[in-house]
Amino acid sequence: MKALGKLIIIGGAVNKGSFTETEFDHNVEKNLNFFERGVLRKIINESRLKEDSIIEVIATASQIPQIVGPEYKKAFEYLGAKNVNILDLTTREQANSEEMVARAQAADVVMFTGGNQLRLTSILGGTRFHDVILNKYLNGNFIYAGTSAGAAAASENMIYEGSSSEALLKGEIKTTQGLGFMNNVIVDTHFVQRGRIGRLFQAVVNNPRTLGIGLGEDTGLYISGDTMTAVGSGLVILVDGRFIKDTNLTNINIGEPISIDNLIVHVMSMNDHFDLNTKELTIENSQYNPMPLE
Repeated sequence: MKALGKLIIIGGAVNKGSFTETEFDHNVEKNLNFFERGVLRKIINESRLKEDSIIEVIATASQIPQIVGPEYKKAFEYLGAKNVNILDLTTREQANSEEMVARAQAADVVMFTGGNQLRLTSILGGTRFHDVILNKYLNGNFIYAGTSAGAAAASENMIYEGSSSEALLKGEIKTTQGLGFMNNVIVDTHFVQRGRIGRLFQAVVNNPRTLGIGLGEDTGLYISGDTMTAVGSGLVILVDGRFIKDTNLTNINIGEPISIDNLIVHVMSMNDHFDLNTKELTIENSQYNPMPLE
């Protein structure tokens, strides 16, 4: 079943004041770099009622939700959104409550902030709140947006732990079930900046049907139907394992290095498109398909 809703997943914020976990500026307009101006504006523009849409900001994954939630609320309001709320979800009991279910039913957009994706899934997974937003995404004009942990948790399976430097040693990454908004993909975030390509390689060789998605900071994907479009100032790395010819994965012990033959990697930047059905990348500004002369 093809979802009727849309996903906007982001690799994480950048620079001081851009809603990181450590430093903020009290004047929200000073915090708004491309990530907020571009991606948060995209969320508003693609939502059902535009500036009048009901947006619920959910900072469950964060260690400082009392700071992160209000920052996003201010940012959305600065960009013109009129109905932005902070949804305080810290326990499974809350996520099963009538109040939270009603707010999920009323929302046009849920925006999950960064933090720890395992915290996010362990609190929300399988709750009534989770069921409502998943059903709305599958069946209506609804947006799931997430940055960092919120992006990593969007897929059916997610990486929740693993060394970047030793990621191609067998067993160095840990995966579990995510929130299930995308199937047959696995998402890693802060990807280029933290050197996480090995984590994605191992996740894909473990099951080559899985498409690996590595989101750079200040960069994301807008996903509607079968099409993923890159947004932001950085890179999206895609790892396709369908044509792997050989590997030593099952013949080595835990902690030993993995060999992989014929792993395909794509690199996307602003406005490039990837078809999830055909697995084909279209480079928007291709040097081989120049714009026609005026």
